[in-house]
Amino acid sequence: MTSTTCDVAVVGGGPAGLSAAVTLARSLRSVVVVDAGEPRNAPAEGAHNLLGREGIAPRDLLAAGRREATSYGAEVRDGRVVAVRRDGDGFVLDVAPAGAGGEATTLRARRVLLAAGLVDELPDVPGVRELWGHDVVHCPYCHGYEVRGRRVGVLGTGPAAMHQVLLFRQLSDDVTLFLHTAPEPDDAAWEQLAALGVTVVEGTVERLALEPGAEEGGRPSLAGVVLDDGTTFPLDAVAVAPRFVARGELFEQLGGALEEHPMGGRFVPADPRGATALPGVWAAGNTSDLSAMVGASAAAGVLAGAQLNAELAAEDAARAAERRRAPFSARAEAEVAALVAGASAHGLG
Repeated sequence: MTSTTCDVAVVGGGPAGLSAAVTLARSLRSVVVVDAGEPRNAPAEGAHNLLGREGIAPRDLLAAGRREATSYGAEVRDGRVVAVRRDGDGFVLDVAPAGAGGEATTLRARRVLLAAGLVDELPDVPGVRELWGHDVVHCPYCHGYEVRGRRVGVLGTGPAAMHQVLLFRQLSDDVTLFLHTAPEPDDAAWEQLAALGVTVVEGTVERLALEPGAEEGGRPSLAGVVLDDGTTFPLDAVAVAPRFVARGELFEQLGGALEEHPMGGRFVPADPRGATALPGVWAAGNTSDLSAMVGASAAAGVLAGAQLNAELAAEDAARAAERRRAPFSARAEAEVAALVAGASAHGLG
């Protein structure tokens, strides 16, 4: 097992992790990014609300980010961090190889940045996962424009259903709310739904009806929503509300505890800079902000990287001052004498 030592180990090579790596590497910090190759937005065709890169394919964006990070000296390593522990003033991370036949490695780092994102826990309705990121969406800002003017259904699974209805109604005149397991709307909500012309369907959704891909092995498309009584409603897109759960296993290994979000889900608590309550442990992107889109995650990575560098610089200065105050040894005296004398040592000048 090989071992590498660095200033900062970044867990996760998404927008937050790679942005932090660029920021740190540009300050000449040694940084290693470990990425398991499981970007949350991989099923999507494009990343949106990203100034200058609007609509770029998610994997193309990450590939460009890797090139930028490595151009400044950062290392990006394919693999998965399976364990982390404290070791003196730093950390030791055990990294499993990305594929069969690879070599397990160990990272020793002064700081750790957790940026592995989150997992979308989708509603347990057949067809949702198959269409996720295409005809099944959740964020009106990420994918709403792509379903504008189409027949949109909102799958109600909690209090957020009404919020989604209002936002998708801005994008289409044909919106249907399927109450499914969501609570009954209150009087004010019923009045708004009626005023907006939103159809409300009571009953449980049994599954999403799929149209097979046009080509053999092609991606299926949405045909409609099927209730448990067999009634089918033709639709072009369905909005769902996943439960967002941060990939926080490493944070818990170090003694931290994930917090419950008021809207559901769990996240790694961190201050606005990205620092957690655990000394030396930082978090950025969806790991600590469940609602962050790509641009916000990248910005959080830059901020965390800058703050990490500042913290390390302060630590380096304190250590340098401590060494300067250390007792003057014979060896140190000889080194100083050699520096002062230079070529004049022993009367040779």
